[in-house]
Amino acid sequence: MRRKRVLPPAVFLVCTTALAGTAPAAASPQTAPAASTAAPAAPLRILLTNDDGYNAPGIRKAFERLTAAGHDVTIVAPLTNQSGTGTKMMSAPTIAVKHPEPKVWAVDGTPGDSVAFGLSEVFEGHAPDLVVSGTNFGPNVAGLATHSGTVGGAVAALESGVPAIALSTGGLAVPDPTATVNAMGPTVDFAVKLIDRLRSRARSGPLLPKGVGLNINHPIVGADGKGTAAGVVATFQDPQAPLQPDFTDSGDGTWKVNVQFRPQPAAKGGDVEAVSADKIAISPMNADWNTGPADFAVTSALIAGLRP
Repeated sequence: MRRKRVLPPAVFLVCTTALAGTAPAAASPQTAPAASTAAPAAPLRILLTNDDGYNAPGIRKAFERLTAAGHDVTIVAPLTNQSGTGTKMMSAPTIAVKHPEPKVWAVDGTPGDSVAFGLSEVFEGHAPDLVVSGTNFGPNVAGLATHSGTVGGAVAALESGVPAIALSTGGLAVPDPTATVNAMGPTVDFAVKLIDRLRSRARSGPLLPKGVGLNINHPIVGADGKGTAAGVVATFQDPQAPLQPDFTDSGDGTWKVNVQFRPQPAAKGGDVEAVSADKIAISPMNADWNTGPADFAVTSALIAGLRP
């Protein structure tokens, strides 16, 4: 989701430091000795969710590789595909939950419902260190992120004070299913590296600044999707809405819905530009709708003198 509020500089330092696909920055003489003697960071307890469903290939790859990296991972994800549900949650008085295998819970609801159930029941009394949502099949950039269930799952975690990462695989081009699934491997490998970076820098503190999450979009590189990204870039959510709805009156009180794909030129520094250049886009986000101080000042001026 696009957030205009000024974010802590620490977020951008995390995002812009060289990671996978870029040359590592040289360590300064002052920091090299400390890094070599630091104790390894402890593995994390991770709640893993998505919007494609608990048995989708992206979440299963994430579970496999995060577990192999030593983390304690529990899937709490939708029972069925919930793509496009955004931040929707708790819209019914009851909810069905299945527990088909150890470390896996399938919630018959949205990603937000899944995270809410996971935090309240599966992790009751001891919140996870991190919520990872994805990896999603296809991108969550620009206006797509605003309506994304993957991003919605991460937002639900942020609302509860738990650090969160939304993870997606793909660009704005029509996805090739095989290449996209193949690219989920590099996507999750990068996520493991990023999480290692976060926990090593956090030490005993928070993984991310309070209330801040990361929306990560990994490109599909190469015809088979197995290529390495060209770099890692801290971005913002491109303001464009590439999907434009069109309605046709059927004459019987119903309307046919057609969605046109109409991408606009990418905003410089935005997530669309980065992914289109085969780079990994990392956009910091907040779990609220606050804008920056300039917009607040404009609004205050617009309403000055108004009375009920």
